[in-house]
Amino acid sequence: MIQADPTRELCDALAERILVLDGAMGTTIRTYGLNESDARGERFADSEKDLLNNGDILSLTRPDVIGDIHKRFYEAGSDICETNTFSATSIAQSEFFVEDPREKGGRKDPEFFQKIIEDPFLNELAWEMNVESAKLCRKWADAVGSDTGRKRYVAGAIGPLTVSLTNSPDANDPGFRVVNFDQVLDAYKLQIKALIEGGCDILMIETIFDSLNAKAAAVAVQEVYAEMKLHLPLIISAAVGLGGETMISAQKVEAFWNAFAHTHPLAIGLNCSLGPDLMRPHLEELSNCATTYISCYPNAGLPNPLAPTGFDLEPKHMHDYMADFANAGLLNLAGGCCGNTPDHIAAIAQAVANKKPREVPGIGAV
Repeated sequence: MIQADPTRELCDALAERILVLDGAMGTTIRTYGLNESDARGERFADSEKDLLNNGDILSLTRPDVIGDIHKRFYEAGSDICETNTFSATSIAQSEFFVEDPREKGGRKDPEFFQKIIEDPFLNELAWEMNVESAKLCRKWADAVGSDTGRKRYVAGAIGPLTVSLTNSPDANDPGFRVVNFDQVLDAYKLQIKALIEGGCDILMIETIFDSLNAKAAAVAVQEVYAEMKLHLPLIISAAVGLGGETMISAQKVEAFWNAFAHTHPLAIGLNCSLGPDLMRPHLEELSNCATTYISCYPNAGLPNPLAPTGFDLEPKHMHDYMADFANAGLLNLAGGCCGNTPDHIAAIAQAVANKKPREVPGIGAV
């Protein structure tokens, strides 16, 4: 299933108001009290590794839960929900289905990952996970959109992977990489094609901690668009550290924008890693340099194992922070990452309702 390009439609909406993203899939999954048996289902009952932490597998084994989460986020006010595909690549899924060679004195290296990239089971699994996750999200986007009279959108989530193209894991061999660029590119291309097949409106390269991984994802997007002769809007979002760096890449916010401006994203933004209070100065820096729309979905504060969601901030706190961001003219798209439930998103939606969106310089280039 190939969607028409909704870029102009989204730009028209973004010119009028701040659009609302969804919250944390993982946080919300945990509220359902699922166990290992739920994650496995009948299909993966004999899996040799635990699958409970493989949230993406639930699109296949517990689609009722994932569908209900999408429904709740849309009903809470999300204009855009992400698919449950943060780790739905052959590379990431190999963590759950392939024996780790390091357990027997070996190592993960490009030779190991070439076998992963060519593994029929992992490729078929990744394809199915992305297609079915996109269909689930599409179902509820259309249903809630029809019920409310306001169109809802599906963003295909493309996560950062469990490997790094930037850094070596071996202090004695700084030139060593466990995986190469072409392998990461191939894994992302398969995911992107499957997300498009499932009916996504938007592609979202998110939670970037390694800029070179994200570069591979961006190249994959461009190559798939060229091969399929289509174009969907792209959102790119980085996780930043306290100093405003994209984690292990140590690329500051302005450099992050400069590295991806050539892709002409619909929006560029920040998510995860920090709560809204600590994210604000970096969001201001990005807003000052980016000539496209800005997205922001911070964590609900810092981790707190004693809090109901595992994070400090309650919905009322996220409401106040995001209202302040909107009043400062920093937002075009707003949502929440880790710790943000549908109740948090309802509060964020209320906070940005009727607020003027950030003015975008040079938006004609998008």
